[in-house]
Amino acid sequence: MIKQRVVWRFFIMYSFIVNPNSRSGEGRNVWNRLRSIMESQGISYQYFLTEYVGHATVLARRISAAGTPEDPVTLVTVGGDGTIYEVLTGIIDLSSVVFGFIPVGSGNDFCRSMGLPFDPFEALRSILENRRTIFMDVPVLHLGSHSYRFGISAGMGYDAAICQEVLITPGKKFLNRLHMGKLIYLMVALKQFLFLTPSPVTITLDGNKPQTFSRTWFAAVMNQKYEGGGFKFCPAASPEDGLLDVIVIEGISKLKMLFCLPSALWGKHTRIRGVHILQCRNVHITSAHSLPVHKDGESGGIQREFSVTIERTFKNHNACVIVAGRYLTKKKLKADISHTSRKGAAKC
Repeated sequence: MIKQRVVWRFFIMYSFIVNPNSRSGEGRNVWNRLRSIMESQGISYQYFLTEYVGHATVLARRISAAGTPEDPVTLVTVGGDGTIYEVLTGIIDLSSVVFGFIPVGSGNDFCRSMGLPFDPFEALRSILENRRTIFMDVPVLHLGSHSYRFGISAGMGYDAAICQEVLITPGKKFLNRLHMGKLIYLMVALKQFLFLTPSPVTITLDGNKPQTFSRTWFAAVMNQKYEGGGFKFCPAASPEDGLLDVIVIEGISKLKMLFCLPSALWGKHTRIRGVHILQCRNVHITSAHSLPVHKDGESGGIQREFSVTIERTFKNHNACVIVAGRYLTKKKLKADISHTSRKGAAKC
């Protein structure tokens, strides 16, 4: 479905890809309110509602075809973290797109890591005011004969098993409507913890000598600090440094894992023996057994191996992300909003 206004403002056409089913249908309600704001401000925009898994990739390919490095299109994703990889994957040329994100999910690891507003209306305001634009590395997951860009992380093992089961768990929609979606993740995490068997995993960094980890709970390749709804698995990760951060948790008992996971909420797990943080520009991961794989929290199936590289484009940067007061506290963010508004910028 396409809706396009004809009133131009600031000579910018904003293109929105909206996942109406994000947060169990809340995405549609939020989008309708965002539309009302833009209508009242005379903002020129077009929007596309996703209708099936993978549709955001098709839409992003169509929208991005109109952009060039000299005149990029402004493409904004409205949805959860899982929608990000679909949109990034569909973009034809990353240097021809300015990418924005309005969160309507439950995990919000992208916003948490990038310093973006968690509130969708605050996020819209920051995009319309174009407060700050930065470059972000965009990793590419190579899975069999397919390749997918992602914004947050891709992983194998325990974290991926949780992601996959949550997607098909009955009651998820009901609990999300009650704003208790985290309870589903907790229940599934405990179940997987009891039944998952650690597997030998071999990791090759930048084509160097392979490293084998005998009893691996999970291995994740991170572009951001957070994944899994607030777990600070790679505290030093940066989406701008041209490097991938790889976390491997292996060789520790279940009792130790019970302590390790909660400590990861604050990034303190790195002190525990058996937690390895590695850095590289490309990585290949192979498991002795087939294990669940995820990409930005969405299922990548059951696999034995995958690799990740960083896509290199114009000026060694990969995608523009519109951000609002990156890494600002809420108090400073409000002050910035007030200052910008007094200068006559678009207000939401």
